[in-house]
Amino acid sequence: MIRILGVTHDHKVESDIALEQIKNSAKYKWSWIDFNEPTPEESEQLSTFFQFHPLAIEDCLMVLQRPKVDYYEEYQFLVLHALDPDKLATVEVNLFIGSTYLVSFHHHSLTEIDEVWEAMEKRSHDRKNWARDPFAAAYMVIDKLVDQYFPSVYSIEDELDDLEKKGASESVEVLMNQVFDLRGRLLKLRRTIVPMRDMMYRILNSQHIQGEKEHRAYFADIYDHLLKLSEMIESDREMTADLRDSYISLNSNRMNGIMKTLTVITTVFMPLTLIAGIYGMNFQNMPELGWRYGYATVLLIMALLGAWMILWFKKRGWFK
Repeated sequence: MIRILGVTHDHKVESDIALEQIKNSAKYKWSWIDFNEPTPEESEQLSTFFQFHPLAIEDCLMVLQRPKVDYYEEYQFLVLHALDPDKLATVEVNLFIGSTYLVSFHHHSLTEIDEVWEAMEKRSHDRKNWARDPFAAAYMVIDKLVDQYFPSVYSIEDELDDLEKKGASESVEVLMNQVFDLRGRLLKLRRTIVPMRDMMYRILNSQHIQGEKEHRAYFADIYDHLLKLSEMIESDREMTADLRDSYISLNSNRMNGIMKTLTVITTVFMPLTLIAGIYGMNFQNMPELGWRYGYATVLLIMALLGAWMILWFKKRGWFK
């Protein structure tokens, strides 16, 4: 579907406009053309009607591209990433920003684009609304996309807090699985947010985009949001690494405690086993075999020896 929104010179917004009306019409100061889940026939309008560069069109049709900005003679081409909060999968959004038009192209319907579209229509008579040119509308789209990153990051931070509280009640195996799951999700977010941050930094420091200078403060605000998100992700990744190391150390300490217990038990029974082994060989001429109190005496010696070894180990601090 192709939908068109036209902004007149007195800042009124008109929708449901035919594509042919905006080509040579002096009525509109600028227009926003949104390719929402376009068909192959509609996608051909990028080359036949707008005559965009073939490489830019190829980037639109071949998903997923890394977030980037390309500069052409009469327009700028941006590749953006929206985020599916459920699967943390990225959805590509392409923007062509010219002096009199904004063209958005996306293969999946996005609530962020719809919200900006509705906001533009509702504020059609607001002359104080600063969104009066394609760059302003592009800012609103990018800002809305970036705002949708925050809930996913905040959700992971909440899970990390819960994970720290459950450290004493859950098994190490369960905790480790949860930590690695969180690290995997953080990696997905990082692959989306960091390239978007780098792209926004390039826009802010570019001399090619003239319209961006008028709204530099707004684009700088988006960059600050992305910078905050990337710092949060790096902090969360460090926290998961610390939790992972803590759980590994905890598991190692538990294993050391188990091995210490088994070692003490084995050490205590070694001399007892030696005594039992010697007197269990059943040779005829072994001493004390015919002694009436030999059995009870050997048991007493074994008990005293075991008790003495336990007390000696305790004095040496083996049970601490």
